[in-house]
Amino acid sequence: MVDLQHTLERAVSAAGIGLHTGERVYLKINPSPANTGICFVRSDLRPEEVIPARSDYIIDTNFATTIGTKTGSISTIEHLMAALLGAGIDNALIEVNGPEVPAMDGSAAPFLSLFQKAGLKTQAEPRRYIEILEPISIARGDRSLVIEPCKNFRVSFEIEFEHPLIARQSFSGKITQQTFKRHISKARTFGFLRELEFLKKNGLARGGSLQNAIVLGDNSVFNDGGLRFSDEFVRHKVLDLIGDLYLLGAPVLGKVRAIKSGHGLHHLLVQKILDHPCAWQFVEQGEGTWRVPYWLVPQKDVISAGLPA
Repeated sequence: MVDLQHTLERAVSAAGIGLHTGERVYLKINPSPANTGICFVRSDLRPEEVIPARSDYIIDTNFATTIGTKTGSISTIEHLMAALLGAGIDNALIEVNGPEVPAMDGSAAPFLSLFQKAGLKTQAEPRRYIEILEPISIARGDRSLVIEPCKNFRVSFEIEFEHPLIARQSFSGKITQQTFKRHISKARTFGFLRELEFLKKNGLARGGSLQNAIVLGDNSVFNDGGLRFSDEFVRHKVLDLIGDLYLLGAPVLGKVRAIKSGHGLHHLLVQKILDHPCAWQFVEQGEGTWRVPYWLVPQKDVISAGLPA
């Protein structure tokens, strides 16, 4: 059975603070025709700047993934991109009135809630998957990424930090809509209090707070309620990887093994995949990995969401 493409049933909007810029940002996620993919629009620029969510447009991977052109850019797109893939959305036009996607609560879960309120629409075109045929790897010191042939999408991720609440953590499993929603989407970005002053001096994390990130002291978590998962840190790294890989322009059928990787290494892997066309192929039939799940049923009431400034 060939999987079909999907877009939103209707537009949905949200507002929040940019994690790095600290600016209040509004975004509107619109339905889009089949075969148009995911595109961002800087609605505050004249003329409006359209930026496709493709690897060709990546301009920075320092602490976040940023795409752009000569006249405009949008940063911190990885959580929204992960949510789009996790919901099985192939086509969407995303209007943002600033240089950064709002952080929401630091995870992908608020975006999934928006999609549920808007509902999804089936489109009369087949979805194309990128099926990995040969192993492709990237390594930089003790950091590495390998993607291998697999009939579905699996991720194995290992991290290590010199912090007692993180230390070594690992995650491994098949990624589907259901596993993404239950086990990955709620995992928040994190940062260390001791690094916050340095980051802000360098124009980063200006909007970081306990409302949109896990903040770690030397021996404790400052957030009320603590962690959502005992291994929330590695789960968020998996979330970032999922969002960055969607910049290939299609869902991947392959097994990814990641060790201490981040946005920069993710981008290098995406580029290496595209640079080796003999190592992959487009297919129109997967194992149901990204078919629309039961929880994305259209709701006819509220279709907007926001966060306080």
